[in-house]
Amino acid sequence: MTSTYNQNPRIVRNILFLLFALPGISFASWVSRTPAVRDLLQLSTAEMGIIIFALAAGSLLGLLTTGSVIARKGARLVIMVSSMLIVIGFAAIGVGTALTSVSVVMGGLLIFGCGYGSAEVALNVEGSAVEKVLNRTLLPAFHGFFSVGTLVGAAISAGALAIHLPILVHFLTLALLMAAAVYYCYRYLPENTGKEQVKVGTPRHSAVKQQLKVWNEKRTLLIGIIVLGMAFAEGSANDWLPLVMVDGYGVNSLTGSFVYGLFVAAMTMGRLTGGKFLDRFGRERVLLGCSIAATIGLLLVIWGQHYLVASVGVVLWGLGASLGFPVGLSAAGDEPQGAAARVGAVATTGYIAFLVGPPALGFLGEHFGLLRALIAVFIGIIIAGSLSRAARPLQNQNITKS
Repeated sequence: MTSTYNQNPRIVRNILFLLFALPGISFASWVSRTPAVRDLLQLSTAEMGIIIFALAAGSLLGLLTTGSVIARKGARLVIMVSSMLIVIGFAAIGVGTALTSVSVVMGGLLIFGCGYGSAEVALNVEGSAVEKVLNRTLLPAFHGFFSVGTLVGAAISAGALAIHLPILVHFLTLALLMAAAVYYCYRYLPENTGKEQVKVGTPRHSAVKQQLKVWNEKRTLLIGIIVLGMAFAEGSANDWLPLVMVDGYGVNSLTGSFVYGLFVAAMTMGRLTGGKFLDRFGRERVLLGCSIAATIGLLLVIWGQHYLVASVGVVLWGLGASLGFPVGLSAAGDEPQGAAARVGAVATTGYIAFLVGPPALGFLGEHFGLLRALIAVFIGIIIAGSLSRAARPLQNQNITKS
């Protein structure tokens, strides 16, 4: 993997902060307006679930196919294309809602999801390269800006709802602003990051085959398991924490939402400040510390007996889960050759945890109660922590075949 820095790498770093925030703004804006979209399209909750599946399907498609494209064309082009897919899909959702067309909304979500999944890989490949140039841990802070973006998107949506701004105007305005930001940022990104030498005449299916081969590497597999456990902890809180507090501790919905806000704030703080701890103590110790914090936090949530005790546990849970995903992606990008494939593979495991984990937790919650269902998350965190050694920098270990 090569990078050609025509700009100061600190400028590239600042540009990436913005580019990481943009998907968060658009995603939070969509989530915030889903009740209105459902009502305008006159859909049941089950039908809305089917429509939202288009977003998940598009995201998985983007995650699974992007690594080979980056290896051929470089991350800069993929960042540009994926960002524009997010913009186009986001605008299409607004148009489809205004036309009350379910098919247009689904198509927009599919395009949006494909861009979202592709950007997940390309931005992390670029972020990993910037880390190496500046010799600083930056991916947690980049992911922290995604969280900042979600807060900004939620605030914008709250304002749009307060003034009864139509979804079409809301989404098209944001889409135009995001398109202008992406166009401005493109020129500052380095050329050829993630691009690898491909022999002339090599069929494309060989590149896809290379994406699958990375799972034969023991280190990549172990990092994937770490990310799987940590992403499960993060996704479960995002989908179930308010209900966990309401059903498990008998608090009202407002208190449940406030406790969830504590989790988001802890996640954001952990990511924005985590780089300093990683540079000082290393990935292995920090990941182990994160798993211990999340383990203690989940113990307090599951068996705390009082919502204030559980709230303290939620903060520890959020801090503990904050660094697993970005640190795993950073570790996956250590080896320049094949970095896009490894980052894509590890990102896919994280996204699968976000996609499959929460519904599985709901199934367990139906049978054992949501508090007891969190024991599955507890186990996942322990497994992730026990494997933290796999994330050590490559100078301390080799990529070995399993």
